[in-house]
Amino acid sequence: MDFLLIPSVGFFILLLGTFFIVGEMLVKARGIFAILGLALIASYFTVHNTGDNFILILALYIAGLLLVFIDGKFVNDGTLAIIGMILMTVSVVIPAPTLLYGVLSGFGLIIGAFLSPLLLKILPSREMWSKITLKDRLTSEAGYNSVNSTHVSLLGAKGKTVTPFRPVGTIEIENNHYSAVSEGEWIESEVEIEVIKVEGTRMVIKRVEL
Repeated sequence: MDFLLIPSVGFFILLLGTFFIVGEMLVKARGIFAILGLALIASYFTVHNTGDNFILILALYIAGLLLVFIDGKFVNDGTLAIIGMILMTVSVVIPAPTLLYGVLSGFGLIIGAFLSPLLLKILPSREMWSKITLKDRLTSEAGYNSVNSTHVSLLGAKGKTVTPFRPVGTIEIENNHYSAVSEGEWIESEVEIEVIKVEGTRMVIKRVEL
């Protein structure tokens, strides 16, 4: 397996290995991705066995992988996943035989992790990190409204000012009071006005010219 000593080969081994392992967490692949990923990662560590430090390095990788899993399954805030990815990256960089190999190994692992969400486009999700992913569209059909429908219906309505506008005040339309703003104009109370613009719950009024 001398070809694994080539830096570019190590890069792709770690990229694919991480892609499959993290991908197994993200999608329902029936364990196939996990087997492929672990086989690739195992081949990397087998070639780069650093003797007395091997157990410690392997423990770093396993601990990092567990942190990523725990974050995705239970915590869902990304903190443990970031720490886990750092531990995994350190564990593959340390046994690298050269600086170039170490840099490429670290990038291979990181890139593989970032590419793994692409699997969500073709395979069913395991709902990992679902709490920090906004899936619902904010539509009126789903019970959301980007603007207040009552205020929207008042566009073009006429009423009168209850308080002076400097330029914010209160208006009355059909015996209901609403907060509104004028277009920089100072308007006294008991003046007839018209709603000319609605932006969310913000209503803009103007004086009705007699």
